[in-house]
Amino acid sequence: MNTYSVKISPEQAKIIENILRSKYNCVFDIVQYSVWRAKNLSFQAIYYTSGKLLIQGKDVSKVSDEIDSIIKNKNINECTNKNDDNIKIEEKYIGTDESGKGDFFGPLVIAGVQVCEENKRLFIELGIKDSKKLDDKKIKQLAVQIKNNAIYSVVVINPQKYNELYSKFNNLNKLLAWGHARAIENILDKSPCSYALADKFGDESLIKNALMTKGKNIILNQMVRAESDIAVAAASILARAEFVKRIDEMQEKFNVTLSKGASSKVVEEARNFVNIYSFERLNEVAKMHFKTVNEI
Repeated sequence: MNTYSVKISPEQAKIIENILRSKYNCVFDIVQYSVWRAKNLSFQAIYYTSGKLLIQGKDVSKVSDEIDSIIKNKNINECTNKNDDNIKIEEKYIGTDESGKGDFFGPLVIAGVQVCEENKRLFIELGIKDSKKLDDKKIKQLAVQIKNNAIYSVVVINPQKYNELYSKFNNLNKLLAWGHARAIENILDKSPCSYALADKFGDESLIKNALMTKGKNIILNQMVRAESDIAVAAASILARAEFVKRIDEMQEKFNVTLSKGASSKVVEEARNFVNIYSFERLNEVAKMHFKTVNEI
């Protein structure tokens, strides 16, 4: 068995993943400590969260030569589609992420951010990273910086609309895909580009099928823990900042406490809301397909 290993950046990983998926017909899954694992009959490639890429198998020389070429060529990054047509990945690309999908109260928010070399450097200097690693105060501050220095889109699905759409789709992943697709399309309306990266939450065809005219031609990559990428991290911050803002507005409007998540504390707060405003009005602040509703 031959072995090849190299340290790569998240941007290089995106290009390599596209090559493995389209040119080498690899099947993707996840193993411990990995972002993804790609397999075909000749080799397997594992991209670890540490940034290390490990390839093992009977025939790794061809793919390792191609990867070496990508790493050495910093200015021109190419991937190959199933028709073997070369598609240049531009320096600017879109990252998308969501907030609120695990929260009983509040909206579902999906955000997209387009990065280029200039604002990417700024975002790194500002310390932009996955919103789950930041407090709400820092998220609010960084959201202002992101909006001032990038083309972005924030799609807010308030509870009443969320419940209506969920009844239509009857599937959270389809609803998420619809939101991610809208964020991508909104950015493409302002500034065309050829590549987008989304946090992976379900079957990869969902977002692709939800994209409309402008988005149909984009190279769309979906990756588990994609928040390691600066564009997706920026999108996660915008989504979280908007989610927190909308929760605060709901608390002020109804003069109640609406905690994040779906804990026993949330159940008690929902019961309090129902006692004050009625069960029928709960859909104004909550996602009604949650099991929390049965507990109430």
